[in-house]
Amino acid sequence: MALFATIQPLFVISGFAVGFLVGMTGVGGGSLMTPLLILLFHVHPVTAVGTDLIYASVTKTGGSLVHGFNRTIDWRIVRRLALGSLPASLATLAILWLLKIDQSAYSALVTKVLGVALIATAAALLMRRKLLATYSQRVGVLSDQQTRSYTIVTGVVLGVLVTVSSVGAGALGVTALLLLYPELPVVRIAGSDIAHAVPLTLVAGMGHVMTGGVDMTVLVSLLCGSLPGIMLASLFAPRLPDRALRIVLAITLIVVAIRLLSA
Repeated sequence: MALFATIQPLFVISGFAVGFLVGMTGVGGGSLMTPLLILLFHVHPVTAVGTDLIYASVTKTGGSLVHGFNRTIDWRIVRRLALGSLPASLATLAILWLLKIDQSAYSALVTKVLGVALIATAAALLMRRKLLATYSQRVGVLSDQQTRSYTIVTGVVLGVLVTVSSVGAGALGVTALLLLYPELPVVRIAGSDIAHAVPLTLVAGMGHVMTGGVDMTVLVSLLCGSLPGIMLASLFAPRLPDRALRIVLAITLIVVAIRLLSA
């Protein structure tokens, strides 16, 4: 009860805005929330990542329930991604724990990885159509076995990236799935990506909880806004953003990335 007594309106509003964007597009969770916590609210980088991971797990559970009800989740894709991402996340957590990296050094690592991940996310948003066109011309149609293998590898990459920076499950994951499953409607790609993010962010987030890298007061405030936001968006607009929204989001991510990398 004490946690609910300390709910902060600015965190609630931020949670709603990011939750709505994630529910509508499958993009914008960690790539917006973690930098927001670091740059605007001055949360410690490691704590910001841990808090955002737990926030994302709970928020995307709400979005997954709505997508599941609408039957816009391809559980085959979710299983393949998780087969790569969950072991990769656990391995990353174990390596970080075994190396016993100094907190200041780890904070610097998180900030730099986050900056690079944001630039990659922005590039994926801006160049998605070109990537899809080039991929279809050069690669063509993959066999089911190739698609399965590449999906698992994609999961491995996302597992490492999300565990360290909390970024990658959205725009990068959606772009990869669009390349691997061009025959699927975009709504099923977005729904599958959101559903996969639930176990991944939970596993990575619990690793941070064990090391104290989560601010529970901030987390509760964020969830009070994000759960209504993602469920509302998932009900009315489970689709990728239009070109204008993608451009605005990409420019925002680039500005934030430059700010983080120059810190």
